[in-house]
Amino acid sequence: GQGMDEPLSATGFRQADAAGVFLSNVKFTHVFSSDLLRAKQTCAAILGKNKFCRDLEIKYDARLRERKYGVAEGRPLADLKAMAKDAGEQCPSFTPSGGETLDEVRERARDFFEFLCQLAVGLEQKEPGASSRSSGTPKEQFVFPWTNHCSEGEPSSEGSGSSKLLDANILVVSHGAYMRNWIGYFVSDLNCTLPANLTKSQLSSVSPNTGVSHFVVKLENGNLSKPEITCICLNQDSHL
Repeated sequence: GQGMDEPLSATGFRQADAAGVFLSNVKFTHVFSSDLLRAKQTCAAILGKNKFCRDLEIKYDARLRERKYGVAEGRPLADLKAMAKDAGEQCPSFTPSGGETLDEVRERARDFFEFLCQLAVGLEQKEPGASSRSSGTPKEQFVFPWTNHCSEGEPSSEGSGSSKLLDANILVVSHGAYMRNWIGYFVSDLNCTLPANLTKSQLSSVSPNTGVSHFVVKLENGNLSKPEITCICLNQDSHL
């Protein structure tokens, strides 16, 4: 949750370093992180391993915080499950006293995503053609290291060329329950295209620590109301 702002454990730091190595050849244009300590440390570790973006400014945003669990924060997960059972509800949708509802979490995700879309449109309007298109940047800087089992949705015919056309390539570091709600918003509200081999249980599961999800968002003619979203992979954890 939000109330227990604990640092990463030793295992967490190893996982963050592994994620950094995994993403070391991806050139990001912007980096955003939750302002909770564990996310800050994860983000710093990822950038610390990056070959191109170590000095890129990290922008911290409270909208990326984990779901607030109220009276359940700082207590074992079993306590939360017991609270939900006593209330006659399922644990994922149960809201403890003082906590956030799923709708409130999704509203935060929606607000932040619309902010990212406005950012991307602003870049295109400011520099038509996108700076990455004319930079002559070697294609290996845009390589996304997805393994075969999750690469079905990636544009193979365009390959690195499509990466060069990106107006923004944004790294967002957040939390498991929050990201599950964000992905739910993508799927149910924005009709995100999913990989063909993705199961319902995978879609509803919480990402493992440092799990990586990759989405391509297209805004035709700067139309913020109808983003076209494709999920390339979800909760990728091969680096672990």
